[in-house]
Amino acid sequence: MMDWGLKNRFSRIFRSDGRTVMLAVDHGYFLGPTTGLEDAARTIKPLLSYADALMPTRGVLRTSVDPASETPIVLRVSGGNSILSELSNEGITVSMEDAVRLNVAAVALSIYVGSPHEKQTLLNLTKLVDEGTRYGIPVLAVTAVGKDMVRDVRYLALCCRIAAELGAHCVKTYYCDGFEKLVKTCPVPLVMAGGKKLPEYEALELTYNAIKRGAAGVDMGRNIFQSDDPVAMIQAVRAVVHENAKPKEAYDLYNSLKRQSKRGKKSSGKSVTASKEEINKH
Repeated sequence: MMDWGLKNRFSRIFRSDGRTVMLAVDHGYFLGPTTGLEDAARTIKPLLSYADALMPTRGVLRTSVDPASETPIVLRVSGGNSILSELSNEGITVSMEDAVRLNVAAVALSIYVGSPHEKQTLLNLTKLVDEGTRYGIPVLAVTAVGKDMVRDVRYLALCCRIAAELGAHCVKTYYCDGFEKLVKTCPVPLVMAGGKKLPEYEALELTYNAIKRGAAGVDMGRNIFQSDDPVAMIQAVRAVVHENAKPKEAYDLYNSLKRQSKRGKKSSGKSVTASKEEINKH
């Protein structure tokens, strides 16, 4: 039941296959200079063209992202906390008018179900959905997890369903055993959060399992920009999400691209890009 503008922005994030590879670079809003994002512009530049969408804060967007880029922006608009304080104590930090000025495709905020500030974060979501509807901008709800929350299917299903019931157009959540239940019981698309840094093969296996069980894509940060070869890694993730590559195929592709990068085999100064034919060779 989306209006045309909402549908149009949504279609920029989710490709024709209904899937997306988001690149999360919003960690600094509560973590500060995260490893791999100390120089955000330098990290983002070589990865931007491979991402279906980029998820930054407005400060990073204005200072560190090429305005000529056609990659759609999913803008982080919640904050007010830090790693030194209660993580759930968030508010809306960006007006919808500023999101419009920044020409974003969607806005994102965290909800903390079961936390000391649960009600506040859920009301933040409802307010943002109202504003998004007024301006034609979709809302991504992120099911953030506090220190005492268990990331099991019962808890995450609760979070995802509440987010959808309150009007979120899509939900970012963690992978867990029984992930297919999350998908079945959530009426809007689910995007898997990458979470903490994993070895490359494990991250690709995690992506494969989520997609196989119904995820509409992934929103990865540390598992891409903290990789030994971020450009090769994001292409391997894309192979899983958009080409249905299996973990071993994607990992072989990652290693192949990494070797080519090390040998300096680049064309016109650009990183080597994987084709479907290369994926099928592995």
